[in-house]
Amino acid sequence: MKVTLRERLKGNSISLYLDYYHKGKRKNEFLRLYLNPNPKTKTDKEVNKKTKELAETIRAQRQVEMQNGTFGFNDIEKLKGSFTTYLVKVSEDRNTSDGNYGNWDSMIKHFKTFVPSDVSFQEVDKKFVEDFKDYLNRKAESKSKKKLSQNSKYSYFNKFKAALKQAVKDGILKTNPSEGVDGFKQGEPQREFLTLEELQKIVHVECELPELKKAFIFSALTGLRWSDIEKLKWSEIQHSNDYGHYIRFRQKKTKGAETQPISEQAVTLLGERKEPDDKIFDALNYSAWSNLKLQQWIYKAGIHKDITFHCARHTYATLQLTLGTDIYTVSKMLGHKELKTTQIYAKIIDEKKQEAANKIKLDF
Repeated sequence: MKVTLRERLKGNSISLYLDYYHKGKRKNEFLRLYLNPNPKTKTDKEVNKKTKELAETIRAQRQVEMQNGTFGFNDIEKLKGSFTTYLVKVSEDRNTSDGNYGNWDSMIKHFKTFVPSDVSFQEVDKKFVEDFKDYLNRKAESKSKKKLSQNSKYSYFNKFKAALKQAVKDGILKTNPSEGVDGFKQGEPQREFLTLEELQKIVHVECELPELKKAFIFSALTGLRWSDIEKLKWSEIQHSNDYGHYIRFRQKKTKGAETQPISEQAVTLLGERKEPDDKIFDALNYSAWSNLKLQQWIYKAGIHKDITFHCARHTYATLQLTLGTDIYTVSKMLGHKELKTTQIYAKIIDEKKQEAANKIKLDF
């Protein structure tokens, strides 16, 4: 059982790698460490010396690990595996909602732009992690060719780090190369919403996708997320003489069981009742096309705001607080586990109050 540090000329540099030999079998692990083949200056020679010392330290560590049985030939084969393919697998395993999957999918698209060719696990070191972070911060662009928002950078990098953490759990990586690399700070979320007057406007404007319009207005009347509306069945819409109409469902995002009262108007909007196991919104789809049609519908109503489907939930929360419902009740209606999650809406109301106060101005 022997680990030898070797050199290989690769282009204009010398690549350092480890040669593992055990019982007639040989494996290689490239260290992504390089030497200058023709060091001319004192600085060049010093850099080469430090690089070789680092490589030798790794070699000695690997020798001890192999002798202790904590690192072997199977580990080398795992490190040669495709990290890009693993990212896709992790994203599929974590597909708990359309929004969550969309974030994973976007992160992977940016990752493939950052490194178009395949990349193995052994190439993903701390420097690689730092370079990907720098790419998200400086070069990555959204579909509209704009720099990524602070929250997009925060979300994508966190998902990338989550995949590395999972690789350690799965026994592919011995250590997490993202440890010690600070993530992005989360930006103040932009909670766009419609006023009551704007909501009334879109009710009377036709949408190219009627099912989308109905679902959006239902969300604005109930506060339900897209993921919960999309899977909603008629059996979950219930009624009692004491409580009126309510929905009994399990949130797709939080997995929490909810019993939520809804208005008579929200029920009427759904139309004729069908079989218990039938989906209420059976023609509802999540796509860039539906998002475009949603925005066109909003513009058609004369409202020039960037509205997504989730803004219907923001609209519900904001209108409830504006119309006097206490924040604790609104928090429960939204299915929030913590009150602080709901407090962002209260901040919006305070801003609107301040805006209203400043509208009255006199000339003295």
